[in-house]
Amino acid sequence: MADVVSASGEEESSAKLRREFTWLRWTRVPATFFGMVLGICGLGNGWRAAARLGLAPAWVGEALSLLGVAVWAAWLVFYAARWLNDRDTALFEVRDPTSSFFASLAPVATMIASVGLAPHWPGAAWAMALAGLIGTTLFAVWGVGGLWMGDRAFEATTPILYMPTVGGGFVAAITCAAFGMKELGLLFFGAGLLSWLTLESVVVHRLILQTLPVSLRASLGLHLAPPAVACVAYLAVTDGPPDRLAQILFGYALLHALVMVRLVPWLRQQPFSPAAWAYTFGVSALPLAALRLTERGLEGPSASLAVPLFAAANLIIGWIALRTLSLLLRGKLLPVRPL
Repeated sequence: MADVVSASGEEESSAKLRREFTWLRWTRVPATFFGMVLGICGLGNGWRAAARLGLAPAWVGEALSLLGVAVWAAWLVFYAARWLNDRDTALFEVRDPTSSFFASLAPVATMIASVGLAPHWPGAAWAMALAGLIGTTLFAVWGVGGLWMGDRAFEATTPILYMPTVGGGFVAAITCAAFGMKELGLLFFGAGLLSWLTLESVVVHRLILQTLPVSLRASLGLHLAPPAVACVAYLAVTDGPPDRLAQILFGYALLHALVMVRLVPWLRQQPFSPAAWAYTFGVSALPLAALRLTERGLEGPSASLAVPLFAAANLIIGWIALRTLSLLLRGKLLPVRPL
């Protein structure tokens, strides 16, 4: 009888340990996971634009946008739990020169999710937008202040530098426009545009002189994004037919996309991981820019490319999503650390 009780106690203890281990793994969600929100909601916005042009059913864009909001909510909970349960590694990530700016994905993803939620729950979406705008601004000021103090290693100069000011500024402009604050959006667009022009030469200089290590090559997805997201943001805060600047930004975005295609064999030296979602920011923004240029009345190359680019974005992001789901089902999505 004692043996039976002992065995039962051991099984219960083992089950409890497994539950605690699973919970601890989920509290190790890195900030990079918020990149999924940018890709899913960005694609949802593309479907919304396609629906307005009569090219797609409206429900697909709404479903993708709400899926992005659900992913944002899940990662927000687990990322907050990480700060409560695994504070040391969270602090290490924020203080590490190479990865610290990834934390800015949290407020940026919050803004993107607010745009996705706005048609369905405007009150909650507005609160999310406000929190995202404040968080992005504070993080940008903190991050740029650190850069201005110097003493940064050359190896730590990667496209990740774009996130707080460039990605944050452009997404903030889009968010402001979505909530009827275009004048404020112009301020954010200006901050993002000039920050991008300043950092572009710094990042390209590093890329030319010293190759990115294999483990960081997915960060080039963040280098793909700025011109396309800038075009979308510029269209969001302006009215009327697209002007020359919008077309110029779209042209530079196309160049970036073609260079990334040329680099595919080199980029694939990095094994697939959730870091691949870094590519989806730009991949979703490029067709969105083309669709919005078309929506605003521009004809010519951008209109001809809108549908092919949109189809390609769906295939690429769909492939990344399926690979990510496969990792999740096999228990390999989250980083594991010995207990």
